[in-house]
Formats: sequence, structure tokens, C-alpha cells
Amino acid sequence: QVQLVESGGRLVQAGESLRLSCAASGSIINLSHMGWYRQAPGKQREFVAGITHADRTNYIDSVKGRFTISKDNVKNTVYLQMNSLKPEDSAVYYCNADDYKLASRYWGQGTQVTVSS
Repeated sequence: QVQLVESGGRLVQAGESLRLSCAASGSIINLSHMGWYRQAPGKQREFVAGITHADRTNYIDSVKGRFTISKDNVKNTVYLQMNSLKPEDSAVYYCNADDYKLASRYWGQGTQVTVSS
């Protein structure tokens, strides 16, 4: 019953910034973790950044210092601020949410980020 909708992906130049948004709706009261994954063509989906209900964050090493995950509890929206983008950041970015009571994971439809060199 949780629905996630990503937005903000587009074509950008290397070194530029982009902000992705993930709007959550439905039965969101028990969501304890939200995060971002990405998947490039021919590659496995990988974790990028996550945030807990208490605003603890974690990132994969390749984006530390460049990406920032945050959330707005009033708008039920999670953001991924991406700075100093590199071509290797190009991927479809997916929002995910975890329901701690059901031990379920929910996914958005993805938003395409393309970084040109």
C-alpha cells in the first residue's frame, strides 16, 4: 500500500548538480528507512544512500562528500542532492522504503540520470 514516485532525473553535464525527489504515499506510518538505489545498463542495482526515521544517513563510498540524502516529514518526501556529478553516476535511480513491521520493501518506478562528459 506504499507508493513511491521519483522525479528530477535528466541529462546534465559532468560537474553539475541535480536533486532527485521521492514522494511517498499510502500506508507510510511504519516506514523506518528510505533510500536510493541505482542501476546502470548491464549492471546490478546498487545501494546509493539511505536515511532512517531518526535522520541517520549512510552512503556508498563512491558518493560520499558529493551526495546528500534528506527527507521532509511533512511532505513525506525524500531527496537526493547530487553534486559534482560524474559520468559513472549515470543510471536509473530508484527510491525505496522499508516497512519495519511487515519487513517489506517498496520501490518507485525510477528516474533516469544521465551525466555527459
